[in-house]
This record gives sequence, structure tokens and C-alpha cells, in this order.
Amino acid sequence: MKKPSFNPFDLLSEEILFTILDCLEENPLDKKSFSLVCKSFYLVESRHRKTLKPLRSELLTCTLNRYPCITHLDLSLCPRVNDNSLSVVSGLCKSPLRSIDLSRSKFFSHVGLTSLALNCSSLVEIDLSNGTELTDFAAKAIAKAKNLEKLSLARCKRISDLGIGCIAVGCRKLRVISLKWCLSVSDLGVGLLAVKCKEIRSLDLSYVPVLNISHCQNVGHVGLSSLINGAENLRQLVLAYGSPVTLSLAEAFQKFSKLHSIKLNGCMVTCDGLNAIGNCCIPLRELSLSKCSGVTDEGLSFLLSKHRELKKLDITCCRKITHVSIDSITTSCTSLVSLRMESCSLVPKEAFILIGQRCYLLEELDLTDNKIDNEGLKFISRCSELSSLKIGICLNITDEGLTNIGMFCPKLIELDLYRSTGITDIGIAAIARGCHQLKMINVAYCKDITDNSLRSLSKCSRLNTLEIRGCPCISSVGLSAIAVGCKQLTRLDIKKCHDIDDVGMLSLAHFSQNLTQINLSYCSVTDVGLLALASISCLHCINLLHLRGLTANGLAAALLACGGLRKVKLHLSFKPLLAKSFLEHIETRGCVLQWRDKAFQADIDSKAWKLELEDMP
Repeated sequence: MKKPSFNPFDLLSEEILFTILDCLEENPLDKKSFSLVCKSFYLVESRHRKTLKPLRSELLTCTLNRYPCITHLDLSLCPRVNDNSLSVVSGLCKSPLRSIDLSRSKFFSHVGLTSLALNCSSLVEIDLSNGTELTDFAAKAIAKAKNLEKLSLARCKRISDLGIGCIAVGCRKLRVISLKWCLSVSDLGVGLLAVKCKEIRSLDLSYVPVLNISHCQNVGHVGLSSLINGAENLRQLVLAYGSPVTLSLAEAFQKFSKLHSIKLNGCMVTCDGLNAIGNCCIPLRELSLSKCSGVTDEGLSFLLSKHRELKKLDITCCRKITHVSIDSITTSCTSLVSLRMESCSLVPKEAFILIGQRCYLLEELDLTDNKIDNEGLKFISRCSELSSLKIGICLNITDEGLTNIGMFCPKLIELDLYRSTGITDIGIAAIARGCHQLKMINVAYCKDITDNSLRSLSKCSRLNTLEIRGCPCISSVGLSAIAVGCKQLTRLDIKKCHDIDDVGMLSLAHFSQNLTQINLSYCSVTDVGLLALASISCLHCINLLHLRGLTANGLAAALLACGGLRKVKLHLSFKPLLAKSFLEHIETRGCVLQWRDKAFQADIDSKAWKLELEDMP
């Protein structure tokens, strides 16, 4: 008689197996491999998974049955989510579900949202961004989610004060709410939120003409007064692209006793307004003045002298500031962890030395389109905590400066070198040697980058985003090295890499099973390569402009084979070659076909490109 086989894995407790799974978070394929070991591993993995981002809504029932303990459900890759889909979610997830993302989903109404709110009593976060068809009925349904703490209604343009009022009355625990682009909201809605939701910490009113004391369209003194009197716990206020920041408005900020973050992106700012913000009694931790006209050395320097504990500062495109502001920033705010100052065109190269000398705690630094040179980068490399560095369109830097970053910034995760044409394989090799945690790199239009750079980067096993568009010396040889070495690759842009062909696609199809987005425009890929890519189940976004080797039949076959596609960019010339019924079938599956009648574009020299950019009004 045959003895039953003994499975040694059965001796491992669920707690030990959960600990093992915790160590497999980075690569989804690792968890899949784990679940295939044996039945017990399969069951343990199903109970361990807490987050889920499905590609197809029609498979929700079997997927949610497979994973019964989901707490966060992201349906942003499922564009066709109807009321029945939400009914399935609410029926299978019930109380464990705490968060759901419907930011890119369509076709559901207040009926599905009502089911969700009533059955999933533990919901604390809902993202309904881009719900342009949602009305106040949807808001009324959301109001039934009594435990809701975080809600995004960005671009829900049809929701008015009536809907916001329902949410304010029903969701008393609300802490974070985004009303970005909610143009139908006025005094009443803002006032009700402030009065009823005492726990509000963050309010985003970007692109809404609110709090304009003199010429407001929707919200005036009533809304401002209600907000100040009701939302005493407000920690973050976002008024991007809204009202001018005048003395009277800025003085109102002083009444928010717990406010530590103000974001005024795109607003017109006066010097008096900056001075008033500087006089706020509570020290700010975060300030964003990105693209704010009116920011000067005088106003910014005074503000910063009063807020020395500032951690994050964004002065992107503040084109009037000079060396004086950088001196003030680095003298007053030495504890900065994030500094964004893209396109500050009047700041001289010498000023960047001060950043490295005084702000050595920086973790994020954006110097895109500035005059920094190798000497500046040498001092910036003293910021050993740097995880994100953006030095694109910096035409004065070369491998010499980048080598210092590679040697002394080992925690670097993100590096942007877009159109920094002085960089070659030598600099990239230095980054690959010293920055083993690198996850994202952009070397687009760095014309001297070759396959050698990709061979170097293939040693960065955590790399998930690679942008190499417009690099004419890169071929399928280098891309194949990336595919083999960087199996976590999810986003790839190889537009205008003319020497990348089907060989590169075959390598991606074999090794890059986590790939979700790829731009193939202007490459030498044919039907064969595209069909190979169609085998990647995660692939949901692809650009296919000006592929001379692509035929209508090959395109049709690839579109049919790749069932997870959600967005495809195509040249208009293909449209009459594909049957109308076929296109309707693809769109019914939830794939958006974006047709472009774009002429073939020749490459342009980076310096000439920057001159053209500077000449634009």
C-alpha cells in the first residue's frame, strides 16, 4: 500500500508564510510563483493579499472569490465598471474593504455607489476623480458611507452644493477632500463642509475660483468665514490656479491655527501677500508657489525668514528670483527635505553650490532647466539622502558632475536627465555602480547614450521605469540586456529609437511580464514584434505612431490578442483599414483608441529645441 506523500511545507505556520510573503512585495510574479508551490501556499497567498488592481472588470467575481481579504481595491485600470460590477464588489468584499479607487472608471451611477456604501461599512477612502457624469445623486449615495475619511471628487463638475451638503452631513469623519475642478461648488458647499466636518485636515480647491475677496465668481466672504470658523483643524489648504493671493486673503490664513501646508500653484501672488503668509503664527512645513507670478526675492526672502522649519518648498517657474532667494532658502531653511525649482532662469550657476553646502538633508531636488554645472553637482552630491534628482535640460553638466552623484548619493531612486546632452555612457555607468536602489531613469534625447548604458543599468534590478526616447545609438541589444536584468520593468519609452526592432520585443515578451506601458512610436518594430508583446497580460497602454513595419492585419491581431489593453495611440491612416465592427468590439472591451493625424517628425538638436522653447510666448 502506497504511503501518503509528506509535504514538509505543511510544517510551516501561516505566520511564517505571511512573513515570507511580506518579503516578496516588490515583484508580483514572485507571489504568483509562491502560490504555485502547493495547495497550502495557494490558500495562504490568497488570504495574505490585501491590495488588488485587476485589469478586467468582467473577471471581478472570480478574482474577489480568490482573494477574500482585500482591503484596497484599485479599479483604475477597468474603464467599464457598471452598477452590477459595484454590486459584485459590495457583495464579496463587504466589511474588510477600506479603500476603493474608481478614478478612471465609467458607467456606474448612484445605484452602484449606494450598494457600495451600505454593504462596505468599513470604507474610509473613495476616489471618484474624473467622474464627469456623476451628479448630486452620487454624492447623496456616498453620504451613506458614515466612516469615510478621504474622498476625491476631482473633476466631478456636475456635483453642486446640494451634493456636497449631503456628504458634509453624512460623512462627519471626513479628514481629506478634493474638490479640484468642482466648478459648481460655492459658498454654501464649502461652508457646510467646514461646519459639519470638524475633522477636516486637507482641502483641495484647485482650479476653483474660491476665496477671491474682490472678484469672486462662486465663493466669497460667506464661504471664507465658514471655512475659518468651522475648519479649525485644517492642516493643508490647496488653492492652486485660483484667486490672487492678496494681503487680505493671506491674512486669513493666520486664523487656521493648525495649518502647516499651503499650496498656491499658479496663483498671482503679491509681495504683501507673501509678507502676510510670512507673519502666520504657526510655522509652515510645506509651501508651494509653483508657477506663481509675482514671486520676488524680497517677498520670498521675508517669508522664509519667518518659516525656518519649512520641510518642502516648490518655486517652480518663479522666473523673477535670483541668487538672493537661493541664499535666503539655504540660510533660513536648512532642514529642507524637498526643493523644487525648475526653470528659475535668473539663478546663476554659483547659487547651486549653496544648496549642497547648507541643505544636506535634501531627499528630493528638482533643478530641471537651470544653469547648474559640474561644480554645482559636485556640491549637490553632499546631499547623501537624495532619493530623487531631476537635472533635465541642464546643458552645462557632463559625466564629471554625474559621477559625483553616483559616488556619494547611494539612496538615489529617481534620476531625470531629459535632454541633458552632455551625459554619456561614462556617467550612466557611474550611476549604475553607485545607486543600486535606482527605480526610474530618464535619458531621453541624450544622443550619446548607447547600448553600453543599458548594459550598465541592467544591473539595477529594481528598475521599473526607463525613458530612452530619441537615443539613436540604442538598439535591441541594449534593450534585451534591460529585459533580462530588470524584470520589474513596468514603463518603457523607446520612441524614436530607430534601431530597436522585433528582437527587442521578443526579449521583452519573454522576460518583462510586468510591463504595463510602452511607447514604440518611430521604432523598427513589425507585426511580429507587436504580436510578441501581446502575450504580456499586464500591458494596458501602448503608443504605435509611425511604425513603418506595421500592417493593418498585424495591428488587428495584436489588439485582439492583448485583452488587457486600455489605451492605444494610433495613426489615423489605420482607421479606414479596420472594420467598424472590429473597432467597436475593441472599444467595448474597455480599450480607448486615440487616433492622431500626426506627420512624421524629424529629430531636433537639443540646444535648438531649448531656443525654440524660450522663444515661445
